Amino acid sequence: MSAFNIFNIAGSGMNAQSLRLNLVASNISNANSVSSSEGDVYKSRQPVFAAELKNILDSQNAASQVNVLGVVESQTPAVMEYAPNHPMADSKGYIFKSNVNTVEEMANMMSASRSYQNNVEVLNTAKQLMLQTLKMGQ
Repeated sequence: MSAFNIFNIAGSGMNAQSLRLNLVASNISNANSVSSSEGDVYKSRQPVFAAELKNILDSQNAASQVNVLGVVESQTPAVMEYAPNHPMADSKGYIFKSNVNTVEEMANMMSASRSYQNNVEVLNTAKQLMLQTLKMGQ
């Protein structure tokens, strides 16, 4: 495994956490959205990640990266609230609110931010170690 693979691995982790942070921001900004039907209301979105093991049996190229498989919408039903005077109310007087849980999203945001910071630290440490190694050869 090349010493430079660490940059690819940490970079893929940073890309994954960046996507996660963007989805959290989107979820929080749409947490109070309402609609007149359950199908049209905003639903929480979460990323799906996988560790992509490449050529694990090949001892010279055993490196894994974070692979973004996609984004899924939450299957939790929307919150139905009786509000007959609301302009978005349906014929029965109900509005549908987003299924975003802001407390969970804030915890998710802190976790993603910390993971991103950890990947930055890995990159900085690898860079410093390589620079120190080059200085030894002088």
